[in-house]
This record gives sequence, structure tokens and C-alpha cells, in this order.
Amino acid sequence: MWLFLARQEMFDAQEMCLLLYVSDPSLFLVCLSMHPRHPGTWKMLTVAMCVALLGCLQAQEPQGHVSIILLGATGDLAKKYLWQGLFQLYLDEAGKGHSFSFHGAALTAPKQGQELMAKALESLSCPKDMAPSHCAEHKDQFLRLSQYRQLKTTEDYRDLSKDIEAQIQHKGLREAGRIFYFSVPPFAYADIARNINSSCRPGPGAWLRVALEKPFGHDHLSAQQLATELRSFFQEEEMYRVDHYLGKQAVAQILPFRDQNRKALDGLWNRHHVERVEIVMKETVDAAGRISFYEEYGVIRDVLQNHLTEVLTLVAMELPPNVSNAEAVLRHKLQVFQALRGLQKGSAVVGQYQTYSQQVRRELQKPDSFHSLMPTFAGILVHIDNLRWEGVPFILTSGKALDERVSYVRVLFKNRAFCVQSEKHWDAEQSQCLPRQIVFHIGHGDLGGPAVLVSRNLFRPSLPSESWAEMEDRPGLRLFGRPLSDYYAYSPVRERDAYSILLAHIFHCRKDSFITTENLLASWVFWTPVLDSLAHEVPRLYPGGAENGHLLDFEFSGSQLSFSQQQLEQLVPGPGSVPVPSEFQVLRAKYRESPLVSAWPEELISKLADDIEATAVRAVQRFGKFHLALSGGSSPVALFQQLAMGHYGFPWAHTHLWLVDERCVPLSDPESNFQGLQAHLLRHIRVPYYNIHPMPVHLHQRLCAEEDQGTQLYAREISALVTNSSFDLVLLGMGTDGHTASLFPQSPAGLDGEQLVVLTTSPFRPHHRMSLSLPLINRAKKVAVLVMGKMKREITLLVSRVGHEPKKWPISGVLPSSGQLVWYMDYEAFLG
Repeated sequence: MWLFLARQEMFDAQEMCLLLYVSDPSLFLVCLSMHPRHPGTWKMLTVAMCVALLGCLQAQEPQGHVSIILLGATGDLAKKYLWQGLFQLYLDEAGKGHSFSFHGAALTAPKQGQELMAKALESLSCPKDMAPSHCAEHKDQFLRLSQYRQLKTTEDYRDLSKDIEAQIQHKGLREAGRIFYFSVPPFAYADIARNINSSCRPGPGAWLRVALEKPFGHDHLSAQQLATELRSFFQEEEMYRVDHYLGKQAVAQILPFRDQNRKALDGLWNRHHVERVEIVMKETVDAAGRISFYEEYGVIRDVLQNHLTEVLTLVAMELPPNVSNAEAVLRHKLQVFQALRGLQKGSAVVGQYQTYSQQVRRELQKPDSFHSLMPTFAGILVHIDNLRWEGVPFILTSGKALDERVSYVRVLFKNRAFCVQSEKHWDAEQSQCLPRQIVFHIGHGDLGGPAVLVSRNLFRPSLPSESWAEMEDRPGLRLFGRPLSDYYAYSPVRERDAYSILLAHIFHCRKDSFITTENLLASWVFWTPVLDSLAHEVPRLYPGGAENGHLLDFEFSGSQLSFSQQQLEQLVPGPGSVPVPSEFQVLRAKYRESPLVSAWPEELISKLADDIEATAVRAVQRFGKFHLALSGGSSPVALFQQLAMGHYGFPWAHTHLWLVDERCVPLSDPESNFQGLQAHLLRHIRVPYYNIHPMPVHLHQRLCAEEDQGTQLYAREISALVTNSSFDLVLLGMGTDGHTASLFPQSPAGLDGEQLVVLTTSPFRPHHRMSLSLPLINRAKKVAVLVMGKMKREITLLVSRVGHEPKKWPISGVLPSSGQLVWYMDYEAFLG
């Protein structure tokens, strides 16, 4: 209608300007000044103004009613953050087309609940730039829209739904949707979800969104059970798992920063230029008052598995073409999880502040003899095995009772420069000798708030000017060893609480700021094994605060972490701990008439790795090459890691690697022995690809089919490359049933005869195997048998007493015809 009237020029100029004044008073004077001196411009302005008015009218059309139900409305989280976040959401969205109602809900009886909620709402505050009169008006409106109700039974939820529908009908509104925020413990999720699903879903055409607070499980199994339960009530797109770290302004800026600075970062954001990445959250407070929670979860589950891991994915993920595409962002984050190298016990160091066990005894009424093993400090070394990040250490650290409260992400770049002039002549913007780093300062610390810092000798970053502004210099302030003036430093124009940002994202359906079921379970798959391995680890005790000194400093080598300082005394004894006789680290004796080396596991692996390297060096010196045949399974994993990370003089370039046995699965399968060799050894060393000889178990899209003649193919390859088919060294293990390689008592194949390579049947899954035969193994110049663990004690004792009976115990048939056999056993396998 407005455009039609404009075309007919039915409006008087002054009326037109008055209409424009209603739309935007600042344009009123512009309007009058342009008429009648510029009639052409006036006509264009007329049309443009009418289009703008039409847009305003459309924007002001009701877009529907939104009901927000805060469950746990009288709890600490609601009082500290959630009510303020909901008020901020109301301030941001009021007048934009939606109408709102806010329902605080809890188990508390109505009268007491209303009083508690009113008290929580007293502390609501407005942005600093809002006039006090406007603030008071908006607060009054918000309070009128907020009411408390007890939600305990299915009937309570049904009544709530009826009241919402009646309110909407009475006001002649359309329902847009409902948001339920679960600020309650996870054990209550199932009952609440069941009641919402059965009795409080909105009608057709309206959406439902449920926000869920962590913890989302205790390990992979419990997370999976909780996810399955929730999925029986809600669709994936309806669930918003909240990690408040994703709402922190510096964290939320990581992806936009990488996107807006693609040109500068494309050549830098990779293993060739990044020295390491540090993701840190330090706290000065202890766990007092939260002991019941902390004793169940500890620092790794509380902080590292969620907050710091989510930050890691934002730093490490491949950037999608459009970082605003939530689906693409979540998919690329999942790819990071899939590339994470599995954590070992040696990937972590853990500590506990000294008064923690005392607090546990007091708050949980434990006996005086109780000592907790729950870590309150952890440092974790993470590696990502992909082309971008291979070899770059990601250090995740968090703890309580530390010297300062601060959290940040620090990307430290390699420095290959050498500057001839002394440091006093170095220029912050030009000198390549100064440290080069990008820091996303999440909060607290000396800066006191969120910031993005980029070393001036890297590049001048681009940040959105409407939301981030360059900081003024603060003389005397030093960050990561350099004055603030060495950085391009930016802080938010307006600081916002994480929960207010996340509530806005829920309202606007921004799924990329939340954790999907798939990503959650992928995170627990990564973290659960190291949590299990640390369950009985005695944490290092530390006094807390500044008194910690260097006690918690740690260093890394390869994939191993260790504390930099040795602790002089063990103040809390570990469960079942026994003294280790330092004077008898490596014992040399005889076993089955052959040399035996026995030691504690670490010393044993070190000795075996040294012996293999010495054999390799001698073989290469004499013959120019070294042929090494390796068994699969779990026993050699520690050996592979030792060889990869601690033997830089090993002649890998002249080494041929063969497999002793293989499971009949694709080589990419996690069950494959070759896959284990690839994960723990091959990817960390430099062996020519033509010197690697996997067993051909997968031919013509079939597995170990006799007609494919895989055994003959491998035998011919050995005969062609290995002189006299005599390996320089064969590494074997011994199973609890006396099997070795994949030669089993129940499967006589390969125990004698002329075949070099055979197909066998295992009593364990996967049943079908390929293996070197016993006659071929016995042609080797040296055979090493590695036996580790208490579960091997019984078979070790039995085999020590039997003769040559390979059909009963295949390991008893290992005796090189002209070579040497050496047994390597740890004390638990040898002595029990």
C-alpha cells in the first residue's frame, strides 16, 4: 500500500518527513533539507522510505510466543548466571516480534519457591550504557512476565502446558516454541524428560528446545546410557548440551578469528610452524563445599574432558568454507576427535593439594585412615595424527589451589631466526627473534578479562570492529614474557557473560555452540582409557598457592609427560604399593636352557630396545640391511613406543619390517597387527615405504582366502629379499595357552613341514590368522621372546618344566637351529 501511494505522489512533503520522523527521528532533518531543492533525490528517498516503513511493519508483526522454563530456578547456577542471562535475552529480543513468558520451576513448594526466586531476581542488572529509567522499566516488565511453579509430578507438567496454552489463547497469540533449561543434576534428567515428552510438548507447528547442563556421564558407558535415554524422549535437533566455555567471548572468537585472518594464517597454522599449543585453566580456590561432586569426577572429568577439549577442537579443526554453517562446524570438530592419538598413562601427570583428603574425610564422613586418589591437578599431552598437526604437542592443564586464576589458549610458533644485533635493538614489529605467539585470553589473570593477542612480528589481525577494539597499552604489564606493547591486543567492546551468549544461541537455534551426542561420545571414547589407567595412580601432593613453587612443573619427551622435579617423599602410600629393589633392576639367568633377561617392565623394555638396536647396527654394518619380524598384540606396544621415541641412532633407513602374524581383517581395521604397528611405530619413524612388508591377508576384496594364495605370496617375498629366509631378529610373545605368533595348540598348521607361511585358526576372535611357521622362525639368527604381566606367571612356570612339545605348547618348539634364543620377562611374569 505504501509503495502505491508513493507512486501516486499523494503525500505532502511535510507529511512524508513526519512519517520518516516516526521511523527514525535522526532522518527528519535530512528529509526537510533535501526538499524541494533536489526533487529527483526526493523521489528516490520517498520510495526508499516507504520500503523501510514496510520492513518495519513486517518486523513488528507478531512472530509468536516463546515460553522459557528454567528447571532448578532456585539453585546456585540459576541465581548466579541463568536468570541474568534470561533477562539479557529479554532485553535483546523485546520489541522484535516475539512475546515471552518465563517460568521458574523447582521441586520446592510454591510459597517458599516464589520467595527464593524473588530473591534471585533482585540482583538483575542492565548494561552499563542503559539509562536507569529504561532499566527499571525493563526489569519491571521482566518480573511481571516471570512466575514460579512447582514441577514435581506428571500432572504438574500437564498443568503448566495447559496454562501456557490458555495464556496464548487469551492474548490471541501464536505459539512459537518452548525452551526448557535443565539446571538440575543429571540423575533427574530422565524423569523430567519423560514428563516433558508426555505432557508438556508444544502443539503442532511450534518448536521444542531443551538445554542440558554437564556432567554428561562419568565415562563412555554412562554417557552412552544417558544419551540413549534422552534420545527416547527428544530428537537430536531439540537437545542443546551446554558447555559454558563455548560462550566465553575469547573462545567464541577462535573460529571467526581464524576465518577472518585466513590469508595470514593459512601458511602458519600447521606442524611446520607451530611449536606447541597450550590450553590452560588455573584456579586458586580448592574444592571445599563441592567435595561430593569432586570426589566422583575430579579435575579431568570436570574441566579437561569438556571445556579444554572443546577449545582444542576449535583450534585444531579444519576450517569449513563457511564458519557460520553449524552442521559443517560440528562435522569438522568430529574429525578432530577421530584424529586424536589415544592417550596412555604416560601421557598424563596428576597432583592433589595436600588438604584435599582431609576435606573428603570431613565432608563425606570418611574414616581417618582414608586417602583419596582423586586428582585436583592434571597435565595432559595430546597429539593429533593428521597432516596439519602431526608431531605438535597440545598441552592441556587445569588444577585447583594453584598460584593464580587464569585461563587461556596460547599458540606458540617456532622461531628459526638468529639476530646478530643485541636484544636492546630488536623491534617488536620487525624482529623475528622475539617470541611469536597468538593468545586467546579467556579470562581473569593480569588482564582481568577476555582478549585476543597477536605478536606484532606475526601480522596485524583483523577482528570485527563493532564488537572488538584495540586495547590501550598498560605500561609494566607483561604477558608470557613480553610487555603488552609487543602485541596487537584486542578486547570486547562490551563484555558479556557466557550464559547470556549461549541462551541467545539457543533462542536463535545456533547448534554449533553446543555439543552433539556424536561429539560427546567421541570425547568420552578418547578420555575413558586414560581415566581408567589413572584410577589407582597416586597423585603428587602439593601445598597449594604460591608455595607450590616448581613442584607441578612438567616436561614432555615424545608422547611421555613427567614432572620436572623428583618428589623426595611419598606422603600418601598407593594401594598395594611395594618397595622396588633398586639394586636388582636387570637380572640375568637361564630359562629353558636359553639366556633370560628379567627386570621391572620399564627397565625390561629399555633393555630389549637397546638389544634390538645393537643387533640392527651390527647387521647393517656387515650386510647393509636389517630384517626384523615383529609380532602383534598388546605386549610389544611399549617396545614400539620406546623404539620410536628413544632410539634416534636406529638405522631405520636400512631396516626391513616384517610381520610374524596377522589377523584376517583389513589392514585399516583396529584389530589388525599392522594397524598397531602403524599407530605406535611406523608413523613416528622414517622407514622407506618399500621396506615395509605387511602380510597379504586382504586380496581381491577377500580375507585369507586359500585360492588367493596369500601365504605363498608372502613366502616368495621373504625368499626373494631375506638371505636363506633367515631373519636377523624375530620378536615373539607367549600366550597364556602357550601359543606364539599365531601358532595355536588347537591348530597344528605351521608347527612342522616345509611351508614358510601358513593360515591358522585361533580360539580367540578374529579366528582366522596368517602366521610365519615354526620352521621359518627357527631359521632366524636371533629370536627374542617378550613375556609380561602377572597373568603370564602360570604359563611361564608350566613351560619352564616341559620339553619339546610344540603340539601342546607351540612356544616350546621355538629353538633357532643356528641362531640364538633370548627370553625377556618382567618380574611379574617370572616371579609372580
